[in-house]
Amino acid sequence: MTRVIITGSKGRMGKALLACAPQHREIEVVGQIDQGDDLRAVIGRADVVIDFSSHTATAAIAELCSSHGKAMVVGTTGHDESQKSLITHHASRIPMVLSSNYSTGVNTLFWLTRKAAEILGPGYDLEIVEMHHRLKRDAPSGTAKSLAEILAEARRQQLARVARHGRVGIVGERTAEEIGIHSVRGGDVVGDHTVIFSTLGERLELTHKASSRETFAHGALRAAVWVVGRKPGLYDMQDVLGLK
Repeated sequence: MTRVIITGSKGRMGKALLACAPQHREIEVVGQIDQGDDLRAVIGRADVVIDFSSHTATAAIAELCSSHGKAMVVGTTGHDESQKSLITHHASRIPMVLSSNYSTGVNTLFWLTRKAAEILGPGYDLEIVEMHHRLKRDAPSGTAKSLAEILAEARRQQLARVARHGRVGIVGERTAEEIGIHSVRGGDVVGDHTVIFSTLGERLELTHKASSRETFAHGALRAAVWVVGRKPGLYDMQDVLGLK
């Protein structure tokens, strides 16, 4: 039995995790932590902490997991580079899964995006479009950032140099190197992501649409079972699914 604590338990993803956990017979939820609760008081009960709290809280949670030798699954997004560094350096002491998206379908999209970029080569223009609900605070989404990183890596580019976040005004012709990233917000959209490969005469689009947060919750719970007992290190959902 894998004993799990969920941080951010009153948020949208926290509620989805709690709803899905009973479907995983190998999991026991031993703690539900949200703002104002004391993780220190219950962390000793757990094998792993699943964090869907806030990007501003994750570093402190990672430090606590590290000091108590507890595995961690990180589901928060929106970290800047300094925050991400504070989180990931604890992977030298504990096994940690960090993924921008825990959906099996999205991680298949990651794999397909890399393969398509490798097969199609440099002659295609690359664009990413993502849409989420009106309450989402960060943009672009963590998943869109991961897709852009995959494309840049496949082309051996530095993403910071080639990323183009939207277009307005007289911006000139599109360059062959740039990777367009566009964010749309509205309604209650759980998460849509499309990667577009365009060239003269044809266009290939890879799309994933999530209609329920349960797909992310089931993936995060699967990652929690997988990571317990692993060697200290930084893993992602591709490792969990055996796609590497």
